[in-house]
Amino acid sequence: MVTCRLTIRGTVQGVGYRYAMRQQAARLGVAGWVRNRADGSVEAVIQGGPQAVEALIAWARTGPPAAYVREVEFTAVASQGERYAAFELRPTA
Repeated sequence: MVTCRLTIRGTVQGVGYRYAMRQQAARLGVAGWVRNRADGSVEAVIQGGPQAVEALIAWARTGPPAAYVREVEFTAVASQGERYAAFELRPTA
């Protein structure tokens, strides 16, 4: 099980990015969450098998058709036993 935190920058708010990411995560069997940030970026924590997480990170670099992704930062998160059961949309932070 791998857990990563992503920060996606570019034109990623108001284009359906979070909803598309939730659909892609469900298709790949990845759990976690995604939310808009006040600075205009999108933040996500994703958790799943290494190949599935890698595939979702690759998808995040492009996003849905209306998005323009300029940058995706990701870092591995040390697991503290937290397991996500599904992939959810969270309120803006």
